[in-house]
Order: sequence, then structure tokens, then C-alpha cells
Amino acid sequence: MQLRQATLRPSPFRSGVGALLALAFSFLPSVSMAEDDVKLSAAQAQNLGVRVTHPVSSRTDQTLPYPAQIVIPTPQLWIVSAPVAGMVSNLAIARGDRVNTGQPLVTLESPSFVSQQREYLQAVAQEVLAAQQLKRNADLFEGKAVPQRVLEASQTEARQASVAVAERRQMLRLSGLSDEAISRLTNEAAISATLTVIAPRAASVVDIAVSPGQRLEQSAPLVKLAQLSSLWVEIAIPAANIRAIRTGAKIEIEGYAMPGKVVLVSETTDAATQTILVRAEIPNNGELHPGHAARIGFLSAGESAWEIPYSGLVRRGELTSVFVAIGGGFRLVPVALLAEDQDHVVVSGPITDKNEIAIGGISALRGILSGLGP
Repeated sequence: MQLRQATLRPSPFRSGVGALLALAFSFLPSVSMAEDDVKLSAAQAQNLGVRVTHPVSSRTDQTLPYPAQIVIPTPQLWIVSAPVAGMVSNLAIARGDRVNTGQPLVTLESPSFVSQQREYLQAVAQEVLAAQQLKRNADLFEGKAVPQRVLEASQTEARQASVAVAERRQMLRLSGLSDEAISRLTNEAAISATLTVIAPRAASVVDIAVSPGQRLEQSAPLVKLAQLSSLWVEIAIPAANIRAIRTGAKIEIEGYAMPGKVVLVSETTDAATQTILVRAEIPNNGELHPGHAARIGFLSAGESAWEIPYSGLVRRGELTSVFVAIGGGFRLVPVALLAEDQDHVVVSGPITDKNEIAIGGISALRGILSGLGP
């Protein structure tokens, strides 16, 4: 079919800094090809003013001009709190430091900690006395010097004493005392007034909530820690463009070599900005920093994107298509709309740069498809 071809000149839509391209691919609806074919001769097409052009391949790694913020994933963020009430006597770390598992963070002076140690030692002493009493009564019972109820009472007291020791030991563990330190306390009865709070795992110090000399209640926040091996990028996408973004789509941060992927497309819209939150996860090699703003590009997953003039796009409800020239007429082919401006659109679908796409006489082709005749 010989039709007049229109030239698709490079546009600012493709190459400008404000290029609008949301290249994440979705499933295309199935369409009956027989029902979407328009039988038309070359002469009829020319009389109807049908013009065609070839699609132009569009880049799949352009940066979207959407606001994006790098944040710490909430599962990788935690607070180290004061295990006991007391006063901060020393800070061993500073904001931004890297800490290892077991590294000292904060030293507290705590009368409550002193009381916990004393109560533990008293429970240990009571357990020893209860065990000795049980042994004496067991020997006496064997000699029939005491009745069975005396032996049973001693057994109960010994069991209760053991439970009390276990409870006090667990309280010391929750306060941050190691098993080795508890054993040393048991053997030496050396009560300490200071408690060192240590890092539970290797991490980075994001924030410090206390200062030396500050008095704290139990469970007051001390240090905020985070693991930064991977980060989240949160992007506000205009609701009108969200249909091209899907979970699993690859993303790229401008100037950063390692790609990430979309892990969340929110189901709600911000009423004030009419944007939808898209969250992506990206590995961090040390170059990314939480709190920074970034420019984000969505990468294709091996599919092609094509740019055509805006006039070539056919909308039917939420579905988008293009008329592709075939032998003896045109076929309406469904495509996914990825981006648009007032002059051009970028689509993906079963078309190539070898196809001829109708960009003129679209109303006539739609009329014929609706059964109005050529």
C-alpha cells in the first residue's frame, strides 16, 4: 500500500531535560484481529487523507522528572533504648559512625541497675539455702525423722528459689549484662553502678538522642541505628501516569551504576498532590545517602518503546491502540501508553520501526471500523 508518509522529526519530548518517560511495561489486552481490520484500497486511503509514518525507537533509560527521595527501609532501622533508668555518663560514638556487634555505645550510671544486681545476689543466696535445707530434710526423711510433707515443702521452696534466680538473671540480661558478666557477679559479688549499652549488630549511627549528664527513664531512646546495605527510593508519580508503572520494574538513579526495582505501587492517591507513591529498592555500594533527592529512570525489561505523533494514538476508554498498515488496509493494534505530551506519545507493543502507523485520517478509519463505511 503506497501512502503519503509523514516525517517524524526529533522532538524535545525525546531529548529535552524535562523528558516525560515512564518505561515500565504492563500486560496488553487481547484483541480480535478480525474485528479490528479495516479493508481499504490505496486510492480510498488517499482520498480519506490517511497519512502514515514509521515509529521511532525511544530510549528506555531516560530519567523521569519526578521527585524522588532516598530513605532507609523501615525493617533496617531500629532504636537502642535505655534498659534501666539512670544518667548518661559517656557517649562512645558519634552520628555517622559505623559500629560493630558488641561495640560500646552509651555508658549509664544507674541506681536501678545496682538494685537489680543486689536482688539477683539475694536470690542466689536464697537458692543455696533452699538447696541445703532440701538436702537435710531428704536425709532426715530417709531416716524417718521427718514426715513426707516436710520433704515436699522443702522441694517446693527449692523450686521457687530456682525460679526467682532465673527471673533475676533474665532481668540482668535485659539490662544488657552478658552471661559472662553475670557469672562474674555471681562468683565475686562485685556490684557495679555503671552499665554499658552495646550495639546489637553491625550498623551505622543515624542519630543520637541523648547527651552526657542527661537523666533518663527506662526505655528512653538512646541511639538510632540502621543498616544501609540497601535503600528505598520513594517517588511521587502523577496519578495520570501511574498505569505504566508496575511492581518489579527496574529503575536507575542518575549517575549511579547499580539498578534497583520497584517493590510497591501504592493503592491510594495523595488528595493534595494527586500523586501515587512508588517505592523502589536499590542496593547501596556506599555512594547513596539517605535523605538525598534523586532523579529516577525506569528501565525496560527487554521490550521496545516507540515514539509516534500524538495524532496517531487511538483511545477507546482506558485502552490505547494504533492503526498499522497491512495488505489491503489497516489493523487496529493495542499498545501500552508509556508517556505523552501535546505533540508525541511513547508506546510499547507489537510494532517495529518497519511498520507504517496511521497519523492522519484517523477519524475516517475509526468510522469504517464502527461500520459506517469508507
